[in-house]
Amino acid sequence: MSAAAPPVAVALLSGGLDSATAAALAIEAGYHVIGLSLDYGQRHRQELAAAAALATDLALAEHHTLAVNLASWGGSALTDAAMALPVAGVEEGVIPTTYVPGRNTVFIALGLSLAEARGAERLVLGVNAIDYSGYPDCRPDYLAAFQQLADLASKSGREGHGARLWAPLVTWSKTRIVQEALRLGVPIARTWSCYAGGARPCGRCDSCRIRDAALREAGRPDLASDGGGSWGGPSA
Repeated sequence: MSAAAPPVAVALLSGGLDSATAAALAIEAGYHVIGLSLDYGQRHRQELAAAAALATDLALAEHHTLAVNLASWGGSALTDAAMALPVAGVEEGVIPTTYVPGRNTVFIALGLSLAEARGAERLVLGVNAIDYSGYPDCRPDYLAAFQQLADLASKSGREGHGARLWAPLVTWSKTRIVQEALRLGVPIARTWSCYAGGARPCGRCDSCRIRDAALREAGRPDLASDGGGSWGGPSA
């Protein structure tokens, strides 16, 4: 008798370190992982190229990229090139201009649609509520509320077998995320977290500074933006 097919999970794959690590954790847990990336009008293409490369590196079962142009109405430094990227650090209690209105709400809804179509048990999210920029759609209370909505909004949810939102990194420090990525063999140099779109990570934006500090603390300064390491990602 043939072995049972592995359970299916859909992973939102941004091209960054966090989403790649979350996807790798799902693979380690025995899931048949489908990647979903979103071209939402971000100010550069590096992270989408990184996502495609990571889908190959992680041997995902499928990888889909959907265009959803949130840049049409702007409202974020990540979708409006006329807005300067903040480089002064995160001010406590203030949501920075890199917040994209409604981004995770749109992304999770699309992920749940793919998950239901594929009969997936989990929707894997790389969101983090510790070393992050204070975004409202990266917090545990948001995820809990969305799970309740998902259970009410889908046929599979009403029948009691809808996809579970799984955010394994949500309470982890960035250093712990780096350590797990190293343990899992995630090709960190292929990931792209920088908000800017240069040939190399800028080292000055919030995302770069948080990531670089964690890489140094984890003993891998060579992978930091100024570490001089080999970047095998989209712009190398």
